[in-house]
Amino acid sequence: MPRKLAAGNWKMNGLRANLTEIHTLAERHAEASVDILICPPTTLIHACNGVLFDIGGQDCHTETGGAHTGDISAQMLADAGANYVITGHSERRADHGETDVIVAAKSTAAHEAGLTAVICIGETLDERESGATLEVIDTQLAGSIPDQTTAQNTVIAYEPVWAIGTGKVPTLDQIGEVHSHIRARLSERFADSADIRLLYGGSVKGSNAADIFAVANVDGALVGGASLKADDFSPIITALENS
Repeated sequence: MPRKLAAGNWKMNGLRANLTEIHTLAERHAEASVDILICPPTTLIHACNGVLFDIGGQDCHTETGGAHTGDISAQMLADAGANYVITGHSERRADHGETDVIVAAKSTAAHEAGLTAVICIGETLDERESGATLEVIDTQLAGSIPDQTTAQNTVIAYEPVWAIGTGKVPTLDQIGEVHSHIRARLSERFADSADIRLLYGGSVKGSNAADIFAVANVDGALVGGASLKADDFSPIITALENS
C-alpha cells in the first residue's frame, strides 16, 4: 500500500505572517504516519525550508528558462526547496487555458527537475450531469499523464470542478466509481499503477474526511481552503491517519 498523503493547496493566499500555521501544523503532526504536503505561494517556499513535511509549488512552466516573464520553472521551485508541484489544477485549466498537452509537458518538466507532480483531473458540473464523467477522466488521463510516470514521481488528484470551493461533495459512491476507474486505467499503462497515489479533492473538511478516506482507492486528499489554518487542516490529517 502506498503511504497516504494529505496535501494542502494555499492558492493565492498567504504572507509571511501565515507561516505560523505551517509551524503549528508541524508541531501537532511531528510523528505523523502519513505524508503531509503544503503548497504555499511561491514567495513562501524558501521560507518553509526546514519544516518537517513536504513543500510544493502550485504550477511550473514547461521550459527550464527563457523569456517567460512572471513564470517559474520546475528547477527554480526545486532550487527554492520544493519537492512537489501541482500541475493541471482546474483553475489553471480554466483561467489560463491549459490543455492536457500543456499539463503533460509541465509534469514532464517537473519530473526532469526531480519534483513529484500532483496532476489534477476532474469534470465540470455540465459534464457530470450529462453522464460524461468517465469519458472526461479517460481523456484527461490519456493526455495529461506522461509516459515516464511512476509511483515515485507522480500523484494524481481527482477534483470534480463543481465541488472545488463550493461546499458540494460527490456521493461516496461517485468518488469510489471515479477512483476505481482511474486505478483501472493506470493499470493499463504503468507497471507500478497500484502504488500511484490517488487523492480526492473538492470541499474536503474535518467533518467529511473520514468517510471519504474510507472509500477504496482514495489514498489521501488535495485540500484547498481548509488547509490554510492548522485548526482546519489538522483534523483532516488525523482522519487520514486513522483511515
